[in-house]
Amino acid sequence: MKGRIIDYSMSFGGKQRITLELETDFREGYEALKEAPVEIAIKKWRAKRSNDANKYFHLLVNEIALAKGLPDDQVKIDLIIQYGTYARDDDGNLIGFKLPASVDVEQIYPYTRMYKEVVEDGKRYKCYLVYKRSSEMDTKEFSHLIEGTIYVAQELNIDTDTPDRQGWWESLKGENHGNR
Repeated sequence: MKGRIIDYSMSFGGKQRITLELETDFREGYEALKEAPVEIAIKKWRAKRSNDANKYFHLLVNEIALAKGLPDDQVKIDLIIQYGTYARDDDGNLIGFKLPASVDVEQIYPYTRMYKEVVEDGKRYKCYLVYKRSSEMDTKEFSHLIEGTIYVAQELNIDTDTPDRQGWWESLKGENHGNR
């Protein structure tokens, strides 16, 4: 939900109050929750990636796959692991998991990077970090993924400048493209 923080104050008893202005209708949510304890998370709003950006990314994935002789899905997985964004929980902690070494992680979730192997009680395990699916990325994260994809495509002499790209690319240029 998109909105703005309008006011902040603190009472004599040390309680804090924040006033929010919302861009969507919250009347039903308010009625359902007005007396209940709620969990609150406020974070900077980011626009979701555009359909044009998604189409362009997949066009480049297809071209890279053809040039490398690999399936599109494998190229997409490789690009997301190379240029994507780590998945995090609501507290900002990295998401990861541990599996027996014999388990094929791609059968569970494809966007992972193994970062270590451990032995516990004589059994080998692999530990993985999880990356966001491209559909879960905001514009900043998706822009970074596309920049990496363009770099890979250009290394393979694939033409990366298409007319369809012009409109959405201009809107992404102004964003800070930090890594992960």
